[in-house]
Amino acid sequence: MTTVRRLGIYGGTFAPIHFGHLAIAEEVRWVCDLDQVLIIPAAAQPLKPTHSAAPHHRLAMVRLACAGNAALIPSPLELERPPPSYTIDTLRICQERYGVGVHLTLIVGADAAGDLPRWRDPDQIARIAHLAVVERPGHLFDPATLLAAVPAFTGRITVIKGPQLAISSTDLRHRLATGRPVRYQLPDAVLDYITRHRLYQAGEA
Repeated sequence: MTTVRRLGIYGGTFAPIHFGHLAIAEEVRWVCDLDQVLIIPAAAQPLKPTHSAAPHHRLAMVRLACAGNAALIPSPLELERPPPSYTIDTLRICQERYGVGVHLTLIVGADAAGDLPRWRDPDQIARIAHLAVVERPGHLFDPATLLAAVPAFTGRITVIKGPQLAISSTDLRHRLATGRPVRYQLPDAVLDYITRHRLYQAGEA
């Protein structure tokens, strides 16, 4: 079994997972020289509304999306405990499972990074994990704002400019609900799963 020394933690609703998510995970893996990236669907995020697809469907789609890349690891970690899904708890569990010597990198989008001071125990998050912030179209990141609120992140932030794929799960859900095309925005296997299970149909997106 390969020893994991540098591990990325990438959580979210993934409702549904798409090529933007996958491109971000792969870009951060390369920029930060990570051995693996855990893709972790949340049971329920404290600062986001719950979407229509049940957690087991979202995990199944993540597994399908990651099937072609051995470095991207689908994880049910946050579905194995009662919601809501707090990042600090996830990081502590990863430390326990992979050893305190593992180097953890928390992957967040620039929009989510702006909310980070509102997360549970942001100071402890900064002490446990390095932060990789990925800028997205329309979402630039100013480290000074976060550092003013959470000084513990000083020297522990990497800002990544790309990839700039303007794909959003919100838009995909609306497209699916209204019958508009979504092919080439998410893996074919994920789209087949959505179609087979009739996810994100009209009135659900």
